[in-house]
This record gives sequence, C-alpha cells and structure tokens, in this order.
Amino acid sequence: MAVRGPLLKDELDIVIPTIRDLAFLEQWRPYLSPYHLIIVQDGDPTKKIHVPEGYDYELYNRNDINRILGPKASCISFKDSACRCFGFMMSKKKYIFTIDDDCWVAKDPSGHEINALEQHITNLLSPSTPFFFNTLYDPYRAGADFVRGYPFSMREGVATAISHGLWLNVPDYDAPTQLVKPSEKNTRFVDAVMTIPKGTLFPMCGMNLAFDREMIGAAMYFGLMGDGQPIGRYDDMWAGWCCKVICDHLGFGVKTGLPYIHHSKASNPFVNLKKEYKGIFWQEEIIPFFQQVVLPKEAVTVEQCYIELAKQVGEKLNGLDPYFTKLSEAMVTWIDAWTEITAALKEGKPISNGVAKSSR
Repeated sequence: MAVRGPLLKDELDIVIPTIRDLAFLEQWRPYLSPYHLIIVQDGDPTKKIHVPEGYDYELYNRNDINRILGPKASCISFKDSACRCFGFMMSKKKYIFTIDDDCWVAKDPSGHEINALEQHITNLLSPSTPFFFNTLYDPYRAGADFVRGYPFSMREGVATAISHGLWLNVPDYDAPTQLVKPSEKNTRFVDAVMTIPKGTLFPMCGMNLAFDREMIGAAMYFGLMGDGQPIGRYDDMWAGWCCKVICDHLGFGVKTGLPYIHHSKASNPFVNLKKEYKGIFWQEEIIPFFQQVVLPKEAVTVEQCYIELAKQVGEKLNGLDPYFTKLSEAMVTWIDAWTEITAALKEGKPISNGVAKSSR
C-alpha cells in the first residue's frame, strides 16, 4: 500500500514574519518541514535569524524588500507583522499558510496533536456554502451532510478562498479585553468548520491562516501599520475586511473554525493599547463602510475589485483621518507591485537578489 506524502507539498508555501530565532519550528517539524518557507524578517536587517536544520527556506529582510521593490517598498509595513504580505507576494505557489512564531502545535480533547496545515488544506480543497447556511456547519466533512430543507441547487457550493483557523490558550483579544481579563485562556475546543455567510464581515486573525494565492492573494494586503503609522494591530483585520467584500462580490467562500493552534504568549496589553487606540474608535466607522461597499459588476478580477476598493477608501474614509488617503494610495501601490512581481515570477525572470537559503 502506497504511503501518502505531504499534501500539496509542491503547491504551498509557508510564510512567517519574525524578529527572532525560529526555535518554534522544532515542534512543528513533523508537519511543516516538507514544505518551503518564506521568512520575512522585520526590524533590524543586520540581525541573524536562526532557522532549525532541515528546513528549506528563503529569507527576506528590509534591505531585500527595498532592493526588490524600489520606491514601491513604501507599501510594505516596517516593525509590524503586516510585513508578512511581502512573503505572499514573493511566493510562486498556489496556496499560502501563514503562522506566527509564538504559535505551537495544539492538542485536541483526546490529547492528539493537531496537524493544522492538513486541516487548512482540507478546508481549502472542499467547497464553501456562503449563500445558504447549513445548520450542521460544513456539510463536506466526514459524518456531516446538508440538512433537510437545504436547496439542492446550492449543494455544489463554491470554491474556498480562505481558511481561517483559531487558537487555544491565549485568545486573540484586543487591549481593553486583555486588561479586564488578564488571565483568561481559551480552553474550548469546538470541532466545527463553517462558511462565513455572504454579507457578513469577520475579524480575521493572521496568526493561523491559509488561502488560495491565485484566487484571493492580490487582496491579501495587510495595510500600512507599525513604524511611522498612527495605528497597529489592525493589519490582518484590514486584509480580512477587504478580502471578504471581494470574495462576496466574486462568489468565493471563506471558512472559519478548525484548525486550532496553541497561542503560547499574550502580548503586552499596554503596548497594544497604544497601537490600537485610534483603531478602536475608527473601526466603528470603518466597518459600516465595508458593510455598505458596492463593487461594480465590471470588476471581475481581484485586482480590479481591489483598485475600486482603494478608490472608495480614499473617497469615503479620508474624512475620518488623512491616514486613509495614504492607505488608499498604498493599496494601489501594492497592486502595482503584486502585478509586476507575479508576472516576473511566472516568466522566470530574476527578482533582484533576495536572499535564498536552505538549511537542509
């Protein structure tokens, strides 16, 4: 009997943003070592990042980003995990799994380790049901199906663009919630995957996320955050809002639920509050904006949708703060850079001299 190899081994890259040595990969070795890593080093580019032996990877620091993108590097955030989207841009693969360096392998209630990547792949390779909610959640999972009353005309579902995983131990809370619940841990394991319905936004977290790069990658821009910007810790939220609006427009699916990872440490709530302060107020106007966005029927590609969305951000959110004019311009720059880099990679053209390495 043939032994099954790693799923999508040659079709998936793992993107990790970091400022530190990647010792956490030792625990992930049984699950991630067969895959290619793209490491985006934030902070001091002269610092050497240690990657455990046996991993195949390429590593980019700020100097590489500036060299590869030139003036367009202004759209890539500095001193913020939003820099991970540069790794999305540099990938040659169809699928991306991105994970933070403080995330460990979780265990299910029976004590077995969870292969998070395998579950993400299962989510992405099975359809979504955004147009009609199934009360048994994902009908394509083993042991589940469509319930009585579910329209037969909708049972084929649609292609899944995004798989959004969750976390045990330290939950992904905002700073005010962290401050009032400093010791709270998430111990609830919910064995469920569900499609987020069309027209419903969600708070996307980038620490345990997979997506189809060819389908939605151009919209997976984590915005302008961190150094020199008035806001932080909204990078993945911004990408999630943009992606969901575009997925809804183009008829793609977004799943959330399994897999879980073990989030090992909570970030400092006082530092987080300084980063989130404006976002906490702004989101009360940003979310209604996304809820009301209408993309033209002529926008039939992700790139066209994103350019239109950038235009509306500049027109309708600039009164909230001048930052949104700058963000709108960065969104256009991102699409320009994405288009150029993707075309060059497909044609096999050299992309300057990003540092390609292997520890195998």
